[in-house]
Amino acid sequence: MKTVTANRLTDGRVIYRAATGAWTTELADAARLDADEADAVLELASGESHIAVGAYLIELAQDLPGGQKWRREGIRLTGPTTGSTHVQATA
Repeated sequence: MKTVTANRLTDGRVIYRAATGAWTTELADAARLDADEADAVLELASGESHIAVGAYLIELAQDLPGGQKWRREGIRLTGPTTGSTHVQATA
């Protein structure tokens, strides 16, 4: 199962292509696409550069990002990480 994701042109927010053909910020509302329809929907979405930029397909597993890039998509879904794992030495 796949869906189309991109970034909204106006504010950079992560968006997903809904089954209605509209864009949504909610992964739960994203279209669930099989292999036969995924490329066609991606092509339509890529033509909407006035709304969304950088459209691409992601794998879904149990309604969450899956596949090899699941961690990246999880971060995109929940927002930027904060803080640092680096400890700065004090003088």
